[in-house]
Amino acid sequence: METHVTIPVRLRPALAQAAPAPAPRRLARWLFAAPVAAALLLTGTPAVQPAHAQRGAPESFAPLAERILPAVVNISTSQTVQQNRPGGGRSPVPMPEFPPGSPFEDFFRDFFERQQQDPNAPPRRAQSLGSGFIIDASGYIVTNNHVIEGADEITVIFQGADQQELKAELIGTDKETDLALLKVNAGRSLPALKWGDSDGIKVGDWVVAIGNPFGLGGTVTAGIISARARDIGAGRFDDFLQTDASINRGNSGGPLVNLNGDVVGINSAIFSQTGGSIGIGFAIPANMAKNVIGQLREGGKVKRGWLGVQIQNVNPDEAEALGLKEAKGALVGTVTPESPAAKAGLRPGDVILTFDGKDVANNRALPRMVAETPINKKVSVGVFRKGERLTVSVTLGEFPEQPTVQAALPGGRGGPQEEQGQANVEAVGMTVSGLTPELRKQFNLTEAAKGVVVTKVNPNSPAQARQLRPGDVIVEVSQQAVEKPADVQDRVKKAKESGQKAVLLLIERGGELQFLALSLG
Repeated sequence: METHVTIPVRLRPALAQAAPAPAPRRLARWLFAAPVAAALLLTGTPAVQPAHAQRGAPESFAPLAERILPAVVNISTSQTVQQNRPGGGRSPVPMPEFPPGSPFEDFFRDFFERQQQDPNAPPRRAQSLGSGFIIDASGYIVTNNHVIEGADEITVIFQGADQQELKAELIGTDKETDLALLKVNAGRSLPALKWGDSDGIKVGDWVVAIGNPFGLGGTVTAGIISARARDIGAGRFDDFLQTDASINRGNSGGPLVNLNGDVVGINSAIFSQTGGSIGIGFAIPANMAKNVIGQLREGGKVKRGWLGVQIQNVNPDEAEALGLKEAKGALVGTVTPESPAAKAGLRPGDVILTFDGKDVANNRALPRMVAETPINKKVSVGVFRKGERLTVSVTLGEFPEQPTVQAALPGGRGGPQEEQGQANVEAVGMTVSGLTPELRKQFNLTEAAKGVVVTKVNPNSPAQARQLRPGDVIVEVSQQAVEKPADVQDRVKKAKESGQKAVLLLIERGGELQFLALSLG
């Protein structure tokens, strides 16, 4: 259900608790653009957003607001929360944060601690508010998943003097993109918004946000698109629009519209030090949302294309070591056995440069491209492999609910093989050893692990700079398998003598493969 809480560093599922007070020394936090609980305790005043330059703005946003407001709704949810009891059960609402020395702190701490200790405390009803918008005249309503998650009952409250309330049916949710689709039966045709083209909107374009901040009902704010393609750590498909239109707790699920009144985003999160808007809000792009909402409407769930690779970004050192002219694409670290990628012949070390005719800018772009591609579609994948460009044809599968992360390791790695001895690889600042039973036990390595193990990383070395650590198993150097410490030493030496600025390692850590480029400068 829609709630609000201060969240350090990264977005995560919010808890129902009172809004924290601003503290002068509090670090910048991520917060969901969450709603106000029914019994909200406000302990601080939202920061005032700086005035925005008016050049290029319409004379008034009133005509736009008059058209859009009737299609924006308030969403009220309620759920039963079990109190904390000995032996398990759900925890009660966490205690709110207060500034040091606050007169409320001792009172609430005593109340919350007694609540947790009371084994006979009855379940209670928790209520919260959020936003949504009508996307179809027949009564389909879009909102955020975190607005309604866990709710026993969902009520949609319409704009207007009568504040009509209707019970809503939950059609489907998608946690990956934080979207949900509701349906109400109003017995009449409802005013509805239409999707806009979020790919066509540019940084600097005017947008308007409408929602239910702090439970106050339909509120209109205006600003511009501040940035595109923001990764805020919310999930694998992060591609947020950033806006300085004021968004606060309760705006979650409301529309972000362009000056034509088309929905270009769904307001979902803010970055704030105070709990109020400081001009940094985030919206899910409409082009991503309309695909997800369309699938929820058709079948109540989202099916995504699946390639079956784990990937990483290509930084300049890795591009140099691989022989790429530019640091772009997605570097394949792991190929899942029996996956579409494995069947098509993709390998660890391949750099995916294009997918279905579109350029892959980085490792963040590829998962979205694959997920939005229909299942069973045959696509061309452009790959850079050991200095050559080639095209691989892949028939996509359906993304499994619990995908395996077992790695398809490079060929030529047979049964257990213990290699004795060690080598000091001075050029990159590390010591490596053969895999002995003692080292396997020391670093908790399985019998399946093959290669050479790192036993020491020198301070202020290239190896330390790339966070190589003892216990990492080096599988390949310069895309060639290594079996003994001397192999690592020789290949690093040859790379340096040939004038390479970096040498590429394939390491195994925790059962997963990862490429690291170590500087030879």
